[in-house]
Amino acid sequence: MAHAHDHGHSHAASHAVSEVPGWSLLRLSAWSRMGLAGVVVVLLWMATLAVIA
Repeated sequence: MAHAHDHGHSHAASHAVSEVPGWSLLRLSAWSRMGLAGVVVVLLWMATLAVIA
């Protein structure tokens, strides 16, 4: 019973995250995911530098 309980939360969380139906990070190509990750990293660095400065 404990095993089934552990997996219940992950399913609820995964459904709550996707707000746009039919779109998923898993459907992107590897290069698209790398590009998206690069954009996120750049935005985080810009935010960090803005706080420091």
